[in-house]
Amino acid sequence: MSARMLARRALPWLLVVVAGLLAAWLRYGLVQPPALAHRCAAGGPAWCPLRELAVRGFLSYAYGWAALAAAALALLWRRAAVAWLAAALGAFALVMYCADGGAPALLVGCLVLLRCQSAGATPVDPDRRGGAQAQRQP
Repeated sequence: MSARMLARRALPWLLVVVAGLLAAWLRYGLVQPPALAHRCAAGGPAWCPLRELAVRGFLSYAYGWAALAAAALALLWRRAAVAWLAAALGAFALVMYCADGGAPALLVGCLVLLRCQSAGATPVDPDRRGGAQAQRQP
């Protein structure tokens, strides 16, 4: 497998990890710290609307519903881009307090993405015998 092909197959998986890391930064860096919540309650900095939007997103379970919708579309359409979206939204929702919708979406997205990536691949040796026959011909 060439380096270009390997990078092409690894990129969606790395972007799913990036989506999870982005959600972790948003949760632990912007939403959870009490000091930031107090600053925003007192009419704080310009990034407070972003924090408010993130909080409203998990209170309304929007992340979980979006992840489940993307997972359903991935199952119906079986396209790599939609599967990646389901996996990325699932990872994001899982970290952002919407585990009931995020976990199945992450699982479905990963499985469909794996299936899409393996559709064009052919096994190196399907019989695992290296071309040798089980018995000698008489």
